[in-house]
Amino acid sequence: MVIKAFENLDGGTIRIAGRDVSALVPARRDVGMVFQHYALFPHMSVGENVAFGLHGRGLSAQAAAKQVESVLELVDLAGFEARRVSAISGGQQQRVALARALAPEPRLLLLDEPLSNLDPDLRERTRRRLAKTLRKVGITTVLVTHEQDEAFELGDRVAVLHGGRLEQVGVPEDLYRRPESRFVAGFVGRASEIRGVLSSEKVVHVGMDADGSEVVWEVHPVGGIATGQSVVVTVRPESLGLVAADAVGALPGRIVERRFSGVVTYYLVELDQGDQLEVLADAEPGDDRVGVTLLMGGLEARCFAAEGSE
Repeated sequence: MVIKAFENLDGGTIRIAGRDVSALVPARRDVGMVFQHYALFPHMSVGENVAFGLHGRGLSAQAAAKQVESVLELVDLAGFEARRVSAISGGQQQRVALARALAPEPRLLLLDEPLSNLDPDLRERTRRRLAKTLRKVGITTVLVTHEQDEAFELGDRVAVLHGGRLEQVGVPEDLYRRPESRFVAGFVGRASEIRGVLSSEKVVHVGMDADGSEVVWEVHPVGGIATGQSVVVTVRPESLGLVAADAVGALPGRIVERRFSGVVTYYLVELDQGDQLEVLADAEPGDDRVGVTLLMGGLEARCFAAEGSE
């Protein structure tokens, strides 16, 4: 990672709190880091691991001990100083690694998939603790993760990278509701795609209903799309509804898969025209033959130019 100087910078500069650190070695950048595998020293106690980040700071033994005590209390590990890291749980080890990174009071904190080694239940609990700690400390943090739940819960702003390219940066709500690319629309959250033709500024012809009448959806085109151009519409499951297969303005099809998720159920509908749409519903349809409609007032559907269209 170039911020920590573990990778060389190809171009540009890195500034932290207005200070150009591009040419500085890792130890001089005032950046704390929590690694994916924690990188704790198994032969040291919890307190010794946390104090390791204070070496070279010119602190007295008493001042260092007080700082260790303070950050361990911050991560809810007060009184753990004498314990061996091999004798504590994975979630506790993750918090020791976080305390070690916070002890020198860095200007910036880097977290490299810090929860990836935890089982799902422990991961969720530790994520909540981590969110609470980071908000309490108030330190600028860069988190690298493949888990959207982590990014959305911990991040004030989220950046989506694809193939080394920055696709979009924004608050979680913007990435979910207003994706700026087809990749982001499909990657963030759940979404289905249906092909169509842009028939006017914001109206897409997406198919025919059971009577053979044209079905059009009002959508938000992204990018320069001309009328008559082939497009791909991305739509969230909660923006779609299930009605009778012969309902006017509905795309007819059949349910091919159900996924129960507690209060609601996701239905995968294969349309007669060949597309598949995922629909969220809180009531069981009376028949496998159904119609799919775009709900009014739901999340805004987005459309993007289809590949190869002009």
